[in-house]
Amino acid sequence: MLKRRDIVLLTAWAALAARANAADASARAFVAAIYDAYVGKSGNGIALDSEQKVHHYFEPSLAALILQDHKDAARRKEVGTLDFDAFVDAQDWDIAAFNVVMNDKGPDKASATVQFNNFRKAHTIVLDLVKIKNEWKITDITWTPHENPNTLRTLYVH
Repeated sequence: MLKRRDIVLLTAWAALAARANAADASARAFVAAIYDAYVGKSGNGIALDSEQKVHHYFEPSLAALILQDHKDAARRKEVGTLDFDAFVDAQDWDIAAFNVVMNDKGPDKASATVQFNNFRKAHTIVLDLVKIKNEWKITDITWTPHENPNTLRTLYVH
């Protein structure tokens, strides 16, 4: 027979599990919305061509690195450090579908492993995420396989 203490513990555990699943669902939805922009013949991708877009997708310290690089490249009239699309690790894409697997990394932290074929070549990309003011943001992107540096943050810090 369940005691009152057991019922309280089970209720608390169920509430925590529901909250964790909701966090997973919102993080997954954030990532899926990114990759939906790359699927199919009309998939135009996501251009990180404005301060607003960069801040929408990336946490503040990584957004600052990206935006500073944009400013430096514009001043020099050159292409910036990131000369490919960070979300697909390519300059061009032909993606029919993708799969997202979420991993909980602690309170308000997660990672998303995204797998897809681009021009029939398998790609795996990991997005490290953090929840800031109820919005998921990317803290880093890891490309596999990829030449060094294989993370977005490392690309900018070098």
